[in-house]
Amino acid sequence: MLVQPIAVLVVLAAFVAWLMLADLSPTERSTLNPPDLLAYTGQHLALTFVSAAIVLVIAIPLGVLLTRRPFNRISGVVLALANFGQAAPAIGLVVLLAFWLGFSFWAAVVALVAYAALPVLRNTMIGIQSVDSRLVESGRGMGMSAFSVLMKVELPLAVPVMLAGIRTALVLLVGSAALATFIGAGGLGLLITTGVNLFLPRVLVTGALLIALLALLIDWVGRVVEHFARPKGL
Repeated sequence: MLVQPIAVLVVLAAFVAWLMLADLSPTERSTLNPPDLLAYTGQHLALTFVSAAIVLVIAIPLGVLLTRRPFNRISGVVLALANFGQAAPAIGLVVLLAFWLGFSFWAAVVALVAYAALPVLRNTMIGIQSVDSRLVESGRGMGMSAFSVLMKVELPLAVPVMLAGIRTALVLLVGSAALATFIGAGGLGLLITTGVNLFLPRVLVTGALLIALLALLIDWVGRVVEHFARPKGL
């Protein structure tokens, strides 16, 4: 489990050393100065975590609700709508929502939420539905209410599957947040567009590298949380 973060730190250290020693042009040096890189990284993380928080607040309760009667009858329709958000081209979704909501941080957040909701919603439903029905019946037979069974039996057993969906959504959000630069919402994607527009391959590669390292680091954090949050005995 330590291999991934060590590899990320080694690559990051190599990048910092290269940045300090490389013979960069004045334009590259001004674009890749450390304060701006930190600012872009902060914007990227803000986009990712704000979107992730909204996804969790919406998708987990909705996933639970869709496993309850009579709401399970409309689960197919809701999943189809969530699937549309992920199936649509991410850049098209970002730009279309920007024309509706304005070119801003929150327009990018709405687009990212629509794009990343499906894994959390689907895994929440699958995790709860995969709980052995005999355990649910045993809980009800002991006099537990439906809510108590949900909180003490179904959700704890569904945690591993739910966390896998959350981890997937976080990695999707880190990559997709790069598109926020097209609507003026900042982030590391700005380095990629600057590198393309000004024909600066080093700037472009820097943006892509930092986004990849963030995705790997967040994926590792998700794996650690998934390991320690797994109920004992599973």
